Amino acid sequence: MQSTSFLPGLSPVQSKSLTAAQDAGNLSSNGGAIVLREAAMRLGLADVIAGPLPETRNPLLVTHSYADMVMARMIAIACGYEDADDLDDLRHDPALKIACGRAPDTGSALPSQPTISRMENLADLKVLYRIGINNIDLFCRSYTAAPAAITLDIDDTDDRVHGGQQLALFNTHAGGHCFQPIHIFEGNSGKPILSLIRPGKRPSGAEIARVLRHVIYRIRRRWRHVKILVRGDGHYCAPEVLDLLRKQRCDYILGLPTNRTLEAHAAPWHERCRMRWKPSLVRMRRFHQLKYAAGSWSRQEKVIARVEATALGTDARFIVTNLQGRAKVLYEKVYCARGRMENLIKDLKLYTRSDKTACHRWQANQFRLFLHQGAYWLLHSVRLAAPKKSRWRGATFATIRNLLVKISCRVEELRTRIKLSFPPHLPHAADIALIAARLCPQAP
Repeated sequence: MQSTSFLPGLSPVQSKSLTAAQDAGNLSSNGGAIVLREAAMRLGLADVIAGPLPETRNPLLVTHSYADMVMARMIAIACGYEDADDLDDLRHDPALKIACGRAPDTGSALPSQPTISRMENLADLKVLYRIGINNIDLFCRSYTAAPAAITLDIDDTDDRVHGGQQLALFNTHAGGHCFQPIHIFEGNSGKPILSLIRPGKRPSGAEIARVLRHVIYRIRRRWRHVKILVRGDGHYCAPEVLDLLRKQRCDYILGLPTNRTLEAHAAPWHERCRMRWKPSLVRMRRFHQLKYAAGSWSRQEKVIARVEATALGTDARFIVTNLQGRAKVLYEKVYCARGRMENLIKDLKLYTRSDKTACHRWQANQFRLFLHQGAYWLLHSVRLAAPKKSRWRGATFATIRNLLVKISCRVEELRTRIKLSFPPHLPHAADIALIAARLCPQAP
């Protein structure tokens, strides 16, 4: 503890000098991390990632278990400390120590950055595969009962790199060298299912089908009769994907890139839409259905065309689906709902900083991606524990972190208990108490 001057040169207040010192005692600005701990324990999140790691260390010399390291890393990421270096300064933070199951005063310090880095470089391909399977199983366990239907939203995003990382490729669209990881979320609940790091190029149909095959098989192994809808944009509409989804008895609604044949079909629709448009209208939309098969497809599929006329002209967009229903409803209510996927990826990429993949080995970067997916689970669990009509259900992770997690508290370790003292003027105290009660198994 420092009693010497901190922040020298502060301006006086009402003719009184203003001094600052680091002598407040055992304080923390991460008081909400104890709620994250309850979410992690409820999900068994640390074992999902740490369980497959091989333990080759001498038991007599082990201070930090892999589960402890994973827990510390995920909670730190969820609190906004995405770099392992941050743990060098946070090793003695009392709230983080409690969140990791350690007493604030008498408990040992959290693992340091070198210890964390050794763990991140430990996983090989087989270990990563088992962690990926565990993540799919975690998604299934997060439901108290098997759902009647789920929606698998699949998409990829660029992950810029600035070094010699394995799998990094130059991508003109991304404007530099990058990875292009694939993310799969459950579209209705926003729960993460799988995130896989991969080279910085568009995935092939065979690669997409291979990923989906593993995910669908694992889900169906637990829920035999669940209806699965797969939703994605145009470059996921590959013949291998369509064949797989038909074979697996899955529904699908996928974007379809335009080509000359489709444009020829849509030409008269363009003209009719243009003729009906008036300057008083913002836009004129019409929907049409047709049977179509690309040269590489094994059979014809139902294709829906959305033709639109505005002051800028006309254009057409196409989707392919095996769902029954009106074209307008399938396009606007079902397909366009995949726009939420962009927000889910933003929560993972922007607010947990899942693009902090700076390791040289791709295996270490994939392990890091799993850690960030775990941090996503923590923040998302807090969001799901909020009442359905509350502001928190639609809040970004930044809002949840700033208002529910990054809160100050004083920590006192007494003989028989640990006391957390929060400010009496704490905003949203009632909401925090309600969310904690829904996450804590011992809550009244």
